Amino acid sequence: MLTTLDYAVIAIYLIGVAAFGIIAGGRQKDTTDYFLGGRDLPWWAVCFSVVATETSTLTVIGIPAVAYLGSLTFLQLTFGYLLGRIAVSVVMLPRYFEGELTTAYAFLGERFGDRMRGAASLTFLGTRLLADGVRLFATAIPLRVIADAAGLSFTYVEIIAAIGIITIIYTLIGGIKAVVWMDVVQMLIYLGGAVWAIVVLLGAVPDGSWAEAVAAGKTQVLDLGAGESLSQWLTQPYAFITAVLGGAIFSMASHGTDQLIVQRILTTRTLRDGQKALIGSGVLVMVQFALFLVVGLLLWMHYDGATLEALGLTRGDELFPKFIIEGLPAGVSGLVLAGIVAAAMSTLSSSLNSLASSSMLDLYERWRGEAVPQGTALTVSRGLTLFWGIILIGFASLFRSQENPVVELGLAIASFTYGGLLGAFVLGLVNRRIGQTAALVSFLGTIAAMVVIILGVWYSPVEGWMFAFQPDPAQVEALDMRPIGWPWYTVIGVVLTLCVGSILSLRHRHRHPAT
Repeated sequence: MLTTLDYAVIAIYLIGVAAFGIIAGGRQKDTTDYFLGGRDLPWWAVCFSVVATETSTLTVIGIPAVAYLGSLTFLQLTFGYLLGRIAVSVVMLPRYFEGELTTAYAFLGERFGDRMRGAASLTFLGTRLLADGVRLFATAIPLRVIADAAGLSFTYVEIIAAIGIITIIYTLIGGIKAVVWMDVVQMLIYLGGAVWAIVVLLGAVPDGSWAEAVAAGKTQVLDLGAGESLSQWLTQPYAFITAVLGGAIFSMASHGTDQLIVQRILTTRTLRDGQKALIGSGVLVMVQFALFLVVGLLLWMHYDGATLEALGLTRGDELFPKFIIEGLPAGVSGLVLAGIVAAAMSTLSSSLNSLASSSMLDLYERWRGEAVPQGTALTVSRGLTLFWGIILIGFASLFRSQENPVVELGLAIASFTYGGLLGAFVLGLVNRRIGQTAALVSFLGTIAAMVVIILGVWYSPVEGWMFAFQPDPAQVEALDMRPIGWPWYTVIGVVLTLCVGSILSLRHRHRHPAT
């Protein structure tokens, strides 16, 4: 049970967040201040902000669940994540800084035209709503566990609304500066909570637990997939090649084409600062993943490998919250829970600001067809922040799956569109003949194809490859049906976009302007 001190720590944190965010944001004169911080933020703060933005509650509660239920092979993804960020820093960031672009999709507008820019922006808006809806829902999981343990009755929607309202307040008033500086504070809080939990767990695990974990394969980091067929290999998301190659392409898409991350990089002072922030974030993410995987491994030792049912839980994402309530000292539980809330608020605030910036700069200004006075633009931008905050709170209530850790669900959602987005950017960089219509057809066609592939393509050791939309759970279990490993989704999407776009571009003999 939580103590009065724990509740006080959480309450002080929530009040302090709103106040500090407003103060840190200062006053904004125009949309450049509101969305890009005047392009004058230090690279190290942006680096922390990138990490805090992409981490979210999915990392804090989902990755320990992955380690508890499996092994440490999830860490292989970070090797690919770092490679992908290096590629973005070398290939894509110079293009963004050359033109002093305001959003990730302004490049597509310059290369192809406003229709392509608008399509990419709308795709980003839809993806962010779905993916960050999962992340916001994930925050409600541990908080509801706590409320139930304390004899309080709160629904997921009530918890989500409370967090959302506080986040909306400082994001709406303080803009991107408030978001970045609060991300720095929030990252330190949740990492501090993870380190503290590891220290407590190390003192609580029984003797001989490490040897048991090794014998059970819980400490495995590399999974080379040796001796398995190609089909089995393609359905294992954490096999080495899948994790590294898929993770690298996924990272190129998420950090090179997603306005959520690109916007932060564009707030730095120079290209070199942006590159340092992006590559540095890859190193920090590797450390973070390792920390939370170790938490999951130590939880497995602490609970002696007990099943979820034996622990009275329904999903792996409740494991870490259970230990926070039962195993941490008074005050520390409140700090770690504040860290979980911090992770959620950092992602939510970043999402709100990037949703507002893309809809304002990519859509509203293009729709107006004329320059918007800065006073009016700033007012509209704040209104859009409020609008997207309300919509995102509503989307968060859509996700109630009990099957997989929510971290995997969140990552898979982004994969519906990331391949098409990255493929469109690559087409714009390498194919000089392709015009707007061909690029738009290949982009939208790829997204439609990925919906079919992700939802309908399965592999069964019994039946082989098969197509089935929403198969019966009994059939899935009986035939051991497995989907394609989610890191491959972005790879497949990029390949489809490039192939279709290249074929369509063959009808052009010379490079054409946007048509």
